[in-house]
Amino acid sequence: MLKQYKPFLIFLSKFLLTYLVLTIIYQFYLNRFDVKKNEVDTFTGIVANQSEAVLSLFDEQSYSMPHLQEPSIKLFYKGKYISRIIEGCNALSVIILFISFVIAFTGKLKQTIFFIIIGSFIIHILNIGRIALLCIALYSYPEYEHFLHGVVFPLIIYGVVFLLWVVWVNKFSIYVRETKEE
Repeated sequence: MLKQYKPFLIFLSKFLLTYLVLTIIYQFYLNRFDVKKNEVDTFTGIVANQSEAVLSLFDEQSYSMPHLQEPSIKLFYKGKYISRIIEGCNALSVIILFISFVIAFTGKLKQTIFFIIIGSFIIHILNIGRIALLCIALYSYPEYEHFLHGVVFPLIIYGVVFLLWVVWVNKFSIYVRETKEE
């Protein structure tokens, strides 16, 4: 019975171990910042600055500023406060999930590292675009905030992650080579 489920158990073990290790590392990183002083982690700050830069392409009155009452960064579009960037907006948890899956479906080391770097970059760029487009959409359609923020934009980012996984499994993982050899 164990032999029959060995590939699945190996996949599950790799996934859970990678996810756990990366999540612990990420948590150590986040613990360096004092939430009680409304400190925002560096990467979330970078995401906010890059989102502001994209928004500035559409409107020169776009800017960001630290939120004084909570650990977040306010984003303004056309001079109006539209949204806030919190730690959960930086997509690092999505990238951790992406990396864990890629490692669980092992491939050649160079391909794995390359795919993780390129995939993480794609997710990051997509996230910046997601935040900017969400701000623009919320400016024009504030009544659809829940639908846009809770449904449309997560669907887009998780859909792209899923497509990256499909590409990885079908083109680069060792399971593809094993299937072709049979």
